[in-house]
Amino acid sequence: MNNSFEIGPVHVGAGQLFLVAGPCVIESEAHARKMAEAIQRITSDLGIPYIFKASYDKANRTSVKSYRGPGLIEGTRILGRIAKDTGLPVLTDVHESAHCEVAAEAVDVLQIPAFLCRQTDLLVAAGRTGRAVNIKKGQFVAPWDMTHPVEKVRSTGNERVSLTERGVCFGYNTLVVDYRSLPVMRALAPVIFDGTHSVQQPSAANGVSGGQPEFIPLLARAAVAAGIDGLFLEVHDNPANAKSDGANALDLKLLKPLLENLLAIHKAANSAS
Repeated sequence: MNNSFEIGPVHVGAGQLFLVAGPCVIESEAHARKMAEAIQRITSDLGIPYIFKASYDKANRTSVKSYRGPGLIEGTRILGRIAKDTGLPVLTDVHESAHCEVAAEAVDVLQIPAFLCRQTDLLVAAGRTGRAVNIKKGQFVAPWDMTHPVEKVRSTGNERVSLTERGVCFGYNTLVVDYRSLPVMRALAPVIFDGTHSVQQPSAANGVSGGQPEFIPLLARAAVAAGIDGLFLEVHDNPANAKSDGANALDLKLLKPLLENLLAIHKAANSAS
């Protein structure tokens, strides 16, 4: 593994497990702030570095009727305010090249959605902002082929790139995680494991995606044991009523015990290596 870097106080690829977590989408300013502060208290107690995440626009929802978020201007205002008030680094998705500069003024990490991981103009625009860029591996892409998206960002002179595993297509409406992808991609850039989208069942619930959140701890434990740099979790205080991806989100009340378990596994794995 190479190319470690910093995102504020978070050292990516430096050996310490960090967390990226928050609701899928900004549902309201009050809710986003509540989630950021609640997760911050948990991670502070456990000593795990934390990056807050939420999307201002989910442009790839299954149905045209689905809630997408408050939009670029209002959404980045909310994210920027949360970053300022909490001191947390913040991550958000970008779906369009034209959004990158505006989003970069408010957040610390620009995330490239899995479906867009091959979009050259988007990757280059994100890289040119100088912000850290997290690229989600497409459900249709082999792990070794992620060298090309990484190279597209680095062609801008921006070396702060990470990759995220979030499962691969396996038949209709099903994803599966191939843990061999983790060391393969970790040779290219620091690797984050997305434990919530990996249990998603895309487009499986009558116009929205379903999920099997009961398997989040199992997949996360295996990923930490296999060797990762960071963990990505969509976390919600009321998943049943979440406006996006509630079916595969981790309930906030389950976060602390899961992280305690994962930190113990991480410590054991590092001491054995």
